[in-house]
Amino acid sequence: MALKEVLIDELRDMYSAENQLVKALPKLAKGAHDATLKKLFTDHLEETKGQVIRLRQVFENLGEKPTGQHCNGMEGVVEEGADALEKDEEGASFDSGLVGAALRTEHYEIAGYNACISMAKTLGLGNVVTLLTANLNEEVAAEKKITVTAKPILQQAAKEPEEEKKPKSGKEKYSAKKSKDDEKAAARNM
Repeated sequence: MALKEVLIDELRDMYSAENQLVKALPKLAKGAHDATLKKLFTDHLEETKGQVIRLRQVFENLGEKPTGQHCNGMEGVVEEGADALEKDEEGASFDSGLVGAALRTEHYEIAGYNACISMAKTLGLGNVVTLLTANLNEEVAAEKKITVTAKPILQQAAKEPEEEKKPKSGKEKYSAKKSKDDEKAAARNM
């Protein structure tokens, strides 16, 4: 497989990822308790829509269609955000879970854009690099905004009293079992 084909696969992955976020961000905004966090999700939704448009321009430059690949990685990250929305936490502790999910999302996107930009630079695709760099810069800025917004939320969450442990849901039990399985599998390679 030639590098350009790898780049196109990676770009389709990013296009799928951004489209998944267009669907997920309104749910995070609606679920957030903190007004600043809620606004941050809403504002980033508009940025994400612009990123989708830029990715379409990238595909036009390459003479390719943007669809054809589903981003399983982002699907998993979005699922973590959905899990955070289902947690039984309240107040700042609840929003702390959303912050964690949001930061994982931004880091996933940052890594994806860095990979695509490196490939596009190697192929001498200056227009593609410019468009992707604009998306990357927005993701880096979003990560910084989340980190700044998180500070008072985390400080407030640290002051909240510990709650009595409740029985685990079926989903939580399944997740705990998978975590133990992961640990056992990794132990064989340690």
